[in-house]
Amino acid sequence: MIRYAFYNFKLGILKIGYTDTVVVLLDRVEQIDTVNEPSALSNLVFKQIDEYLNGQRQTFDFPYEFHGTEFQQKVWEALSQIPYGETRTYKEIATTVGNPKASRAVGMANHNNPLMIVVPCHRVIGTGGKLVGYAGGLDMKKALLDLENEKT
Repeated sequence: MIRYAFYNFKLGILKIGYTDTVVVLLDRVEQIDTVNEPSALSNLVFKQIDEYLNGQRQTFDFPYEFHGTEFQQKVWEALSQIPYGETRTYKEIATTVGNPKASRAVGMANHNNPLMIVVPCHRVIGTGGKLVGYAGGLDMKKALLDLENEKT
């Protein structure tokens, strides 16, 4: 059973979906939309996200798992390999997952990324460095990239 916890953070309200053992959702939301059930696991996740946003953490070590199609999971795994402070284009990710013509499909997988920030879809940019598409909004994407660029 998935439970949810909500935390105020620098970018709004962080919604954490989790089971007894793993995190399955990290999202920025406008309001609390279900029962708020914080736990030791959700507290750990929030602590690590807060450390990241304060420039004190570059990686995450809490347990999480992906729930999506085989293609989405390949994309999310490729995103997880992008180093802190670096970016890749949609085309580069498409090539990495073995389908160089799937840039749009990579964009859709990014849009459906259930673990924002931790699976860093904010590090994927358009050709020529243009900031395009981000489920959390381009303002959040820019803030995350600026944060990482300051610390590298």
